[in-house]
Amino acid sequence: MSTIDQQTTTTRKPLTGADVLVESLVLHGVDVLFAYPGGASMPMHQALTRYRDRVRTILPRHEQGGIFAAEGYARATGKPGVVMATSGPGALNLVTGLADAKMDSLPIIAITGQVPTHVIGTDAFQETPMVEVCRAITKHHYLVQNARDMARIVKEAFHIASTGRPGPVLIDVPKDIQNTLVNDPDYDVPMDLPGYRLPPAPAPEKIREALAAIKASQKPIIYCGGGVVASGAAEELREFASKTGIPVGMTLQGLGSIPNDHYLSLNMLGMHGTVYSNYAINEADLLLAFGVRFDDRVTGKLSEFAKHGKIIHVDIDASEINKNKPAHIAINSDVRTFLKAVNPLVEAGDWRAWHKQIDAWRASDPMTYDQRDDAIMPQYVLDQFSNLAQGEFIMTTGVGQHQMWAAQWTKFTKPRTWITSGGLGSMGFGLPAALGAQAAFPDALVVDIDGDGSFVMNIQELATAHCESLPVKVILLNNQHLGMVVQWEDRFYASNRAHTYLGPVDHPEAIGQGEGDLPDVTYPDFVAISKGFGIQARQIRKKSEVIDALKEMIAYPGPYVLDVLVPYQEHVLPMIPAGMTVKDIIKS
Repeated sequence: MSTIDQQTTTTRKPLTGADVLVESLVLHGVDVLFAYPGGASMPMHQALTRYRDRVRTILPRHEQGGIFAAEGYARATGKPGVVMATSGPGALNLVTGLADAKMDSLPIIAITGQVPTHVIGTDAFQETPMVEVCRAITKHHYLVQNARDMARIVKEAFHIASTGRPGPVLIDVPKDIQNTLVNDPDYDVPMDLPGYRLPPAPAPEKIREALAAIKASQKPIIYCGGGVVASGAAEELREFASKTGIPVGMTLQGLGSIPNDHYLSLNMLGMHGTVYSNYAINEADLLLAFGVRFDDRVTGKLSEFAKHGKIIHVDIDASEINKNKPAHIAINSDVRTFLKAVNPLVEAGDWRAWHKQIDAWRASDPMTYDQRDDAIMPQYVLDQFSNLAQGEFIMTTGVGQHQMWAAQWTKFTKPRTWITSGGLGSMGFGLPAALGAQAAFPDALVVDIDGDGSFVMNIQELATAHCESLPVKVILLNNQHLGMVVQWEDRFYASNRAHTYLGPVDHPEAIGQGEGDLPDVTYPDFVAISKGFGIQARQIRKKSEVIDALKEMIAYPGPYVLDVLVPYQEHVLPMIPAGMTVKDIIKS
């Protein structure tokens, strides 16, 4: 933030370090904060009570739930999500979320209490060296050593988290610093970031090179990643694609950049992407890589990925360019800045033959699933939800098969409506992330697509949903197994079950002998658990119940868990095995 209106600050002077921290958050536009108190963070929580009319403090039931909620808020809004925890175990419970936000480029401000300065390094009660622990999984980190630095540090943290490639910033605040009195705090002190540089606008010669490469190509494709969403470039991408006629394949985090039903959309590419998107990227002679990092779940065997084509790589993070795949034209730039510069200059190409080839691939290998009537297929549930919601929703997920089915079968129409843990693949992400998105958009339909393995990892956040009146919906695709690991067991380990059945250990399926599609009794009883938390819930087992149950869930005014029993034998297809190529794609 370049300027701050100090007239909005309180006139009380002097203030404690904790008050300066909270006022700084308010001045940087924080309206929602997820915070779990403890001994080392109590002064900050006391300060938060003095700002109830300006900042909504949501109490998660676990610190991991708090940071996942902050990630959901950040992804849905594009603004930094803020989370607070106490020292020691409370702070350490943020570590997975910090790593998750770093991998998926989400702006997060994580504030942790720390033991008093004079006992740091003595193994004091609940002391952990958070800066050292988090050095590799944060974009930047601070241990506050002077209360007068608090406002500057918060200002810098928001700038670093939200500019360039977004990422998490840790602010570790010793308890004595929180209690120190600060006279006449300056909230607009200059930042001290001598080593922090943002890339300039793309050079004109780079623009000319890119335009020439596009004009010379016969089979171009846009490889669209999460950087398009992070930079707010979805509108510019749609303009670019429409003006040029170049097809768009999206990564898991790029979904929503262009509507799924757009003619130029090839939907998701990569390990569980559409056959035709993977064929297209394999045959393309020009790869326009916008805001991507050439992740292994997209590329498979790197030496074989897009080896026939020239690569134009546009990314805000210079370290990603040439890291995994050499770029013929490297453009270190914000994607939106690049597209704004190039859009007035691009022209439509004559790619009728290329479109015809892609249409042939679409026709020969469309996305399909088994239309069974004797069981509820997970793809059917997602397809029907999409039909009912008509693009007016925000969707979060856990991690596993349900996540991939959601990516494949949900009809996304706009960015920031798809919130999932991609790079780290953090199970337990879906429910708290949905709470964060719902806190940001109270009137939106927010739905968590979850699996029984992921859901139970942060199921305690149902209490947060109830107590904070956050009307999130959960569609639980319950197969009583760790579905994705089961799929890999089936494909690569002769179906030998190695601790992937989630029911009682004396059940036949625990040792790989079960044959039935659905158990007579499910474990745990998610309906009973949900109702114990004050959440409306329903279990369905028949295909004929799906549409009515979805309508009931959507219409219900509060939080709702829909427990959908699905067969554990179903696999996510298509699938390119890890480290393999499009030639090894599994279609059935």
